[in-house]
Amino acid sequence: MNNLDNLLNEFINYIYIEKKISKNTKDAYERDLLKYIDYLKKKKIVTPDQIEKKDIVNYIEFLSDQISARSINRNIVSIKAFHKFLVREGIIKENITSDIESPKIGKNLPKVLNIKEVDELLNITLETPFDYRNKAMLELMYATGLRVSELVSLKLDDINLDMALVRCMGKGSKERMIPLGDVALKYISLYINEYRRLLLKKKQTNMLFLNNHGTPLTRQGFFLILKGIAKEKGIKKEFSPHTLRHSFATHLLEYGADLRSIQELLGHSDISTTQIYTHVAHNKLRKDYDDYHPRGK
Repeated sequence: MNNLDNLLNEFINYIYIEKKISKNTKDAYERDLLKYIDYLKKKKIVTPDQIEKKDIVNYIEFLSDQISARSINRNIVSIKAFHKFLVREGIIKENITSDIESPKIGKNLPKVLNIKEVDELLNITLETPFDYRNKAMLELMYATGLRVSELVSLKLDDINLDMALVRCMGKGSKERMIPLGDVALKYISLYINEYRRLLLKKKQTNMLFLNNHGTPLTRQGFFLILKGIAKEKGIKKEFSPHTLRHSFATHLLEYGADLRSIQELLGHSDISTTQIYTHVAHNKLRKDYDDYHPRGK
């Protein structure tokens, strides 16, 4: 039967199995479309042929009162993909979403920490196994520029201590190898060899980073830890889960790293995504000029 719930399940299976998207991307599509379908049901719309373009426009207006333009854009992408799938499967004849436009959003520069702030953030007092886990996580993230989803998805065998390398599965299931610096290597080795087993609590998992229940740490869990440490250190800058990733890229650029190398380390498929860090570095250059040049003010 062509009710929206059944079709959503078919769509999610299609993009996950045939399109081979990541689990995080699949979950995002599913969350967006469950909200969309719930809205339609409240309007007594239960099959695709009942949906009109005005229903989708009204839904986008409904979202605009609740979420940011960036989040609305993501929802529109999900809705368009779903309707395109319905046309592909012959469920409906026309894709009524094809000319629906996304709201324009300003391009915000990434929030980064300066080197002094990074040093303060990473200066963790090491007393408990959780302290060693946190130290290893943050050193690893700043040393490699991993996305949070990549960090919490790491398994034990993704870390090669002998070669000082991290194997990472990024967006689009693209694998990359990232070198580990001496400091990160030291604390990752300590965590793996001495402290991780103390967090397991007789459970079995190959995931690298564990929570206080001995199960894999989540993205939300990581961000709570990061915010807690930043608050403890008195760092008042606006934080996001990717603050250390952005700082990694910006500091490499400031110290002369090639943009193409940074692109590969970050796992960006398009170098234009990496180029945003040049704007961050230029802002710092401008500030340094204003602060230190005798006629800069």
